[in-house]
Amino acid sequence: MAIPKGDKPMRVGVVKFASCDGCQLSFLDLGPALLDIGVRFSIVEFGEASSHRSPDGPFDVLFVEGSISTEEQLRHIRHLRDRTLLLVTIGACATSGGIQALRAWAGNDGGIAGVVGAVYATPEFVDTLATATPVADHVQVDAELRGCPIDTRQLVELLTATAIGRRPQLPSEAVCVECKRAGKVCVMVSRGEPCLGPIISSGCGALCPGMARGCYGCFGPRESANGASLAEWYRGSLGLTEEHVAARFAGFTAWAPELREVIDAAGGPPGMRASAPAGQPGAGQERGVA
Repeated sequence: MAIPKGDKPMRVGVVKFASCDGCQLSFLDLGPALLDIGVRFSIVEFGEASSHRSPDGPFDVLFVEGSISTEEQLRHIRHLRDRTLLLVTIGACATSGGIQALRAWAGNDGGIAGVVGAVYATPEFVDTLATATPVADHVQVDAELRGCPIDTRQLVELLTATAIGRRPQLPSEAVCVECKRAGKVCVMVSRGEPCLGPIISSGCGALCPGMARGCYGCFGPRESANGASLAEWYRGSLGLTEEHVAARFAGFTAWAPELREVIDAAGGPPGMRASAPAGQPGAGQERGVA
């Protein structure tokens, strides 16, 4: 959706739902660059950073962190969408559901109660949906910044593009490309370490492979990601069992369709597998509930 041009600074909001706040902190990590941003943007809502609030907008640009996990959040995001010109989701939770989306495999038939009971001492106080889903499952999203947390360079690029009215130039290459460009040794080939790099979007600077660890998928699947092919490599060349394949894919962006298909084919995430002992989350429960 187009942003109206003019001399008046655009009204910007930053809000959160079910998340850890890490992506909001990426705004503050910009440091002095925030002063330059303030020339073109007026941040009118940012509970993490300011006591001056405007929670109902209206907003020219609204950055949304976190997944939708309660009925109240569902109502709130729909309300905000009606008062926003450009809605941008930020981070793995808002774009893919985040770690908390793993509970979707527990199903709607009582499975979520087992998950909540395993985490909270007094689960009766917790009001939650059976699923934690991406914002785009509920309202129109105009742009997204992926990552856990987001990359501040991509954030600046999106803000700059919005300010001057052009399309953001965000990377669409695999993490493997970052590895090769930096001269890093492939951990799958040299160490037999499972790595999601071939199917995950770049943006982190190949941080984990640079530390001799496989990619965990923080930035979500890249376009045309072939998760099934990578899973077959895990089985055939690395000797991983189905449970270990599922565990590797069931991370920060597990609810993304390209990763979810592999997890379902492998029997579900650890602890929520179809073969889980009776009484544990996932035992006898339907998987893949939207």
